[in-house]
This record gives sequence, C-alpha cells and structure tokens, in this order.
Amino acid sequence: MKKWIFFSILIVITIVGILVNVYLNAVEPVKAAEKEAVQIALKETNLSDFTNFSLYSGEETYYVMTGKNAKQEVVYVWINEKNSEVITRNAKNGITKKEALNKLYQEKNPNEIIEVRLGMARIQKTDRPAWEIFYRNNNDTINYYYVDFDTGEKLRAIDNL
Repeated sequence: MKKWIFFSILIVITIVGILVNVYLNAVEPVKAAEKEAVQIALKETNLSDFTNFSLYSGEETYYVMTGKNAKQEVVYVWINEKNSEVITRNAKNGITKKEALNKLYQEKNPNEIIEVRLGMARIQKTDRPAWEIFYRNNNDTINYYYVDFDTGEKLRAIDNL
C-alpha cells in the first residue's frame, strides 16, 4: 500500500513539473518580446513605467504597451516588430475603449464582445493605430471591427468568419 501512495505522489509531482515546464516555455517568447519592446521604447521615447504589454498580429506584428510621459500622462506605444518603428499617442488625445465600443454598437448588434484591444489597422497601405473589437454576432460567427484611435471613425469590419 505504501508503494502505491509513493508512486502516486511521484506521478503527480512529475505531471506538475512537466506542466510548469510547458507553461514557462510557452511564456518565454512573450517575455523576451516585452523586454525588447521596453528597451526600444526607452531608447526611442521619453516615456517610463511601461505596463499592459501585448502582441498584436495583424498585417504586421506590433508590440503594444502603455507608458507614462514626464507629466505622468498615459501614453500608448506601438512598436513594429520588423523595423522597430515607434508610434506613440497620448491616451487623452484619442478615443477610449468605451467610445470604440459605442461606435460598434451604433452600427452592429454584437451578441458577445470577446476582446477589445489596441492594434494597428492597415488602410490604403498606411498603418493606423486602432481599437480592434473581436465579437460574436447573433449568428454565432466571429467578427472584427476596427475603429481609428485618433478620429473614432470606422476603419473596416470583417464579418461572419
């Protein structure tokens, strides 16, 4: 009986160890990207206190994060993964997440909002900071809706995927 308990504990410890290893290997590339993005932003901008890092994969991959300027105002930062081009926007000068959602609700009737995040929309070969809204409609299909961060205008919609 003691052997069964010992082997059961050993199996559980082994499984937990494997799962922890898989998790750490999975998040390692994201952590490396975040570290690289912060280094680029520190070098190219006068911002600090970087938070809310995310990867945005659209036509190109962007690192997106929040920083603060010398006045402690919130500034959004987009960094192109390929060429390290940095785009910054003061949060107070653009539309909010709530305003982007209101724009969606004016035109569409989403059943479930899955995610709203900052990204980059390519319109006429120009990348523009945008809110990307990922939602399901009443037909249970996946949809994307892009709202220009600067102007609040609809940039494009991808429906019924």
